[in-house]
Amino acid sequence: MKRIIFLMLGWGLCLIVQAQTTNFSKLNFGCDGSSPTSGNQWSKTVVDLLGFASHHNVAVGSSTFACHPDTQDYNSDNFAGISDGWKPTKDKKELQMRHNNVSKVHIQKFISEVKDGVYPAPDVFVFAMGSNDTKLDGVAEALSARTLDDVNVTTMAGGARWAIQTILENFPECRVFVWLPIQTGDKAKNEMHRKRNEVLRQVSQALSVQVIDCYGESGISQFFENSNTRGRYLKDGVHPDIEGQRLIGRYIAKEIRNNFF
Repeated sequence: MKRIIFLMLGWGLCLIVQAQTTNFSKLNFGCDGSSPTSGNQWSKTVVDLLGFASHHNVAVGSSTFACHPDTQDYNSDNFAGISDGWKPTKDKKELQMRHNNVSKVHIQKFISEVKDGVYPAPDVFVFAMGSNDTKLDGVAEALSARTLDDVNVTTMAGGARWAIQTILENFPECRVFVWLPIQTGDKAKNEMHRKRNEVLRQVSQALSVQVIDCYGESGISQFFENSNTRGRYLKDGVHPDIEGQRLIGRYIAKEIRNNFF
């Protein structure tokens, strides 16, 4: 028993020393997500705090893990592009672009930009997606598929498995993290988030990647937010304001620093 305790303490000390000595300035950061991640939001705080050498962000607002039946592959013939639009429209091209706004296409774009030399290969990658997903069934099916070609990517679980596993396969040295969407000021939305988070936990566990519990540990709580108006950290009950973005960034930076190996 003493030997086991000694080994556990030694392993823990090694992790602490490594977390303190990792030189992130020699490492490259990538991420995908929806509106709380697009542009220079929490990810910029992470990059600034840890000092990553590069910042490759392919997040787009309104996106999901789940694909649509007509989602096009990135750079395929007649690829329409990607749109973050959400207001009602009958424009066929716009609708196709919205249907392309999924993690699978984002990751195809990410990999294409790395292969083209626009960005370096990532050493750390964070998925910050899921808050817009509604197709939460099919978890067992997604995880039992033998290959990615067999995965039904029109569900959240299938789309998440495809995106995460594709990053792992293309960048085997990359440390991947998956965030659980933050709390909102709306009770019904939070109930949905808890269901989404369970899907993400199961997929992450199956792929053996680290979960970052932004829902339960980021410091953003439903009790200090409002449904449709500004609260402590959310400007509209859903999207973080500048202070909320920085708060999330500090939390994610801590999780990366403490769990990088």
